[in-house]
Order: sequence, then C-alpha cells, then structure tokens
Amino acid sequence: MTTPELIAQLPKVVLHDHLDGGLRPETIIELAAQTGHELPATTAEDLGAWFEEAADSGSLVRYLETFDHTIAVMQTREGLVRVAREAVEDLAADGVVYAESRWAPEQHLSGGLSLQDTVDAVAEGIAQGVEAAKLKGQRIQVNQLLTAMRHADRWEEIADLALANRDAGVCGFDIAGAEAGFLPDRFPHVFAKLNEAGFPATIHAGEAAGIDSIAQAVHIGRALRLGHGVRIIDDIAGFGGDEPVLGRVANWVRDAQLALEMCPCSNLQTGAAESVATHPITGLRELDFAVTVNTDNRLMSATSMTNEMTRLVDEAGWTIDDLLDVTLTAAWSAFIHHDERHELGEYVVERYEEITGEAR
Repeated sequence: MTTPELIAQLPKVVLHDHLDGGLRPETIIELAAQTGHELPATTAEDLGAWFEEAADSGSLVRYLETFDHTIAVMQTREGLVRVAREAVEDLAADGVVYAESRWAPEQHLSGGLSLQDTVDAVAEGIAQGVEAAKLKGQRIQVNQLLTAMRHADRWEEIADLALANRDAGVCGFDIAGAEAGFLPDRFPHVFAKLNEAGFPATIHAGEAAGIDSIAQAVHIGRALRLGHGVRIIDDIAGFGGDEPVLGRVANWVRDAQLALEMCPCSNLQTGAAESVATHPITGLRELDFAVTVNTDNRLMSATSMTNEMTRLVDEAGWTIDDLLDVTLTAAWSAFIHHDERHELGEYVVERYEEITGEAR
C-alpha cells in the first residue's frame, strides 16, 4: 500500500471537529433550496471550491461568511438531524473510531427550535449515523461537545444545557469565537460551576491570542484540553532549537499533559502557522506535549483526518508510529471515562498491528 492508502485505513480519534464546518456541499444546496437561502454557487463542486477559497483568502470577514451559509441551513430539526448523521458517516468512512462533534446550540434557534430541541436533533442524527456506519462494518462512537460563543452572554445557559445532557451524549463544554477580548475571566463562575459538577471543558485558546489566553483557559477555565494552543510556543524560549526553555504556562500545560487539539491545515488558513512542515505541532510533540491531530472544519479546509495525517508524513517527516502516538494521546484525552479510554486505546493498537503487520 502507498502511504495515503495505509493512513486511510488506520483508526483515528478526532477531538476538534466543528459540526457546522463539515457539511457536504450537496447537502447545503438541497437544504438551502428548501429554506430559500441564497448561496454563492449553485453546484456542489463550485460551492465546495468557494468554501475553500474563501477560507484561504486571508480575509477574516470572508472566512466568517462561510459559516453564515452552513449555519443558515441548520435551523430546523430535519436539517440538524441530517447534518449530524452525514458528519458521522463521513468521519466513519475516513477511519475515525471516536469523535467529539462540537457546535453552538445558540446559533440554531432562528427556526423556532429551543436549545434542548437542537441537542435532541443532533443526538438523533448521531445515532442514525452510527447505525448507518455499523451496517457498513464501520465502528464509531461520537459525542456532542457544546460550545458557547465568546462574544455572547449565554455561557452559563449553555453550560447548564451541557450539564443537563451529560448522560445523553454530551461529553464536554467549550467556548469559541473571537478569542481576543473575550477570555474566561469574563464569566469565571461558569467554569467554577462546571468544575464543581465534575464536568470537563476544552477552550479555544492560543490560536488568535497568545499566552494570556492560554493561561486563563487552564487556570480560570480549568480546561483539560486546549483548542489549537499553537501560541504555547510564545512561552518557550528558543523553541525549535537545541535547548528550549519552557515558561510557567508552558510547563503547566506539559506537566499536566493538557492535550493540544492541533489542526494543521486550518492553522495555515488562519495564519497560525506558515506550513505543515514548520507547524509547531512537530516540535511540541518532540518536547513531550500532549499533541493531537484534528480537522477543525473539514469543509472550509477541504480536509479529513487522512489528509491531515498524510501531510504530516509527507511534509513534516512523521512516521506511522508518530501517528499511532498522537492517536493514543487523543484516545487518552477524550472526554469519556477511564475504562472507555483504555478500551479505545487497546482497539487502536490492535488495528494498527493488523493493518501494518507489525507488533506495537
């Protein structure tokens, strides 16, 4: 097998995948026709190319505009069910065996749904997708990760929604959106409530803002994982050299093995990295940070877990064993219980051995 063919078969764990960033172009067109929403292209091929080009434009305005179109077709129960179902099917087809699908319920209410309605709809879609994958002989488990938009004032409401559904497939809480100016100290009591309830949080930090954002995420937000976390290198003097020196925040993150949900292709689009070859993910992994590989927005980045991993092998010199290492890190960082993590990790190793023919 060629490297891409081999990687396509490997079991994968994705912790950072946005539901509204992974729609199929043909689905957007069909749902938009039902609601009368106007799109920038009329064919699936042209629309897919538009999303990728807009995300690559370097314009934040154009990048955010892409989500206007995906969210617009996710305002009905039927739309949410379909998008969630297809997301699971697409991830399973890519070899993903465990995924956490993050999305912001507050952005899907214009069609008259309640917050709980949206969670129920996504749960139904996930269940349908898992069953469809099972019929194809594909194993996958998917949990919801509820996101509050940073610039809005609904953090506590969404946190309460997550807690109310913690036994119904919701595994964690997140904040996303404009990072600068909307740090965790805006609503510290929300994270205190989650911590007291024993409920995990991951926070987008260190993508558009620096070390202060990461520090607040881990100390005030009590985040167990960091969404992106690329700017952690700002606290590592001499990063990439022979004798790097870690600062207090970097040491805290590494010592606690707080997982970095890194998304190489997306980071190229947002300017957080210049190339896959020079992306900080490689140097951070070599320094024993808990690095994971993720897709972020599969539609906007025209990517998949297979693509992310293949580019790391081809452009950054990673090996199959490196891919196994980060996959196991992701499995052990998943917002599931210890015994589930253990079983997931064992399954990943067994499949690697079966596919590569080598004991690990």
